[in-house]
Amino acid sequence: MAQISLHRPFPAAEVPQWDYETDVAVIGFGATGACAAIEAAGHGARVIIFERNSGSGGASGLSGGEIYIGGNGGTDVQRAAGFADSTEDFTAYLKAAGGPCVDEAKCDLYGREALNHFAWLKARGVPYRGNYLPGKHIEPTDDSTLIWSGSEAAAPFCELAKPAPRGHVIQHKGWGGGRPLVDVLEASARANGVEIVTDARALALIGDGDHIVGVIVRIDNQPRYVRTAKGVVLATGGFAFNEAMRRKYCPETFKLNDPIGDKDDGAGIEMGVGAGGDAVHMDQFFTTCPWTMPESHAYGVFVNTKGQRFINEDCYHGRVSRCSVDQPDGKVYLLLDNAHFVQPMDFARMSIAATGDSWEEVEGELELPNGTLSATMEVYNRHAREGRDPLFDKRPPILTPLDQGPFVALEMNFFSSYFSFFTLGGLRTSTDGEVLDRTGAAIPGLFAAGRCTSGLPAWGHGYSSGLSLADCTFFGRQAGRKAAAG
Repeated sequence: MAQISLHRPFPAAEVPQWDYETDVAVIGFGATGACAAIEAAGHGARVIIFERNSGSGGASGLSGGEIYIGGNGGTDVQRAAGFADSTEDFTAYLKAAGGPCVDEAKCDLYGREALNHFAWLKARGVPYRGNYLPGKHIEPTDDSTLIWSGSEAAAPFCELAKPAPRGHVIQHKGWGGGRPLVDVLEASARANGVEIVTDARALALIGDGDHIVGVIVRIDNQPRYVRTAKGVVLATGGFAFNEAMRRKYCPETFKLNDPIGDKDDGAGIEMGVGAGGDAVHMDQFFTTCPWTMPESHAYGVFVNTKGQRFINEDCYHGRVSRCSVDQPDGKVYLLLDNAHFVQPMDFARMSIAATGDSWEEVEGELELPNGTLSATMEVYNRHAREGRDPLFDKRPPILTPLDQGPFVALEMNFFSSYFSFFTLGGLRTSTDGEVLDRTGAAIPGLFAAGRCTSGLPAWGHGYSSGLSLADCTFFGRQAGRKAAAG
């Protein structure tokens, strides 16, 4: 009998018995799997979700519940706050945020359909208060809806598309809106007749020639064979918790020490590749250190261990963090003056590396060569007083002189500070969620969405909060609909 393996489909001819039969099997019960199941069931398919945990959630359930939405003149929330958001601007920003890894077809489709997707979410019962919260926030701590969640108003993005806030957060008090978001989607899936099987870990796909016709899952320590009449949808997350895959594809993440996710071990990616799928942009990852908490720290200046700036600090906190990780010597410094310094959050694990009554004193405490950091700050402050930043194009109001002593340098150490991260690379899929091989042809019967694919959030340096949930909910729906069509 053939070996059961993630790395190759098990032959259908050798299946000893079929323990489950359905039209569509969805592997994973986060927001991706829930949306795929809801859409497949809504198009008449019998659907079973198989989840390795004892309940729904996945990485989505650990998120802030924020979804990136705009275009078509803006959502009702954007328009009420005075922001008109054209589809052209929305799509242009999505493409700029995708950088060299961008999937333009996915950006174009989501740009056209995002408002319809917002309406679909609300029709499923996802609640939104409908107000706008100005400022720089990682997540609202109240139940606000609309926030700035990317680099929209910062260079170079603001030159490519008219800025607008697009992070739409579920109505929820405190952090962690992803859990109630998944709860709403789970209730909708159950209401649509989706069968849910928990404590079921996917072991292998089942193939008949070049067609995927099922999946093997482990339940009660026994392999169970699932026959699918129409398709398997992989919704299994990324590979942040698979050290072997990270060493092979994404070794830069070993600078960091705080993976986030829920058993994101790359199993879906490995099954897809084993079936002939093409994995792309596997070196890409998101990371952030919560340096904008408190918000006044957003007015600071970042330098590397040579005392040199490397980014316009008014852009998205994750973009700053990702560019920080590119710097040498395993750490960077956040420079602040007395007007903007507040004790950092304890969980950020940011330490005070130096203080002084002048930037020259800070430079000396950091043991930097004379005239390095002090010259950096002299140039920065001189131009900031004129309201410009000729080196990195940081802009008011966040562009402000740091000249009110005493001064401080906070150290952000990649290994010991809180740099959370997750992977972005994955299976290449069509806009309908079909898993594609290296020629671009669809693998019959196999679909995928979410972080086991390379989707809207394709480039770590251009990530915006809400892109992952936008990608997984919308393209989860696409995959479910296409799978239901057979």
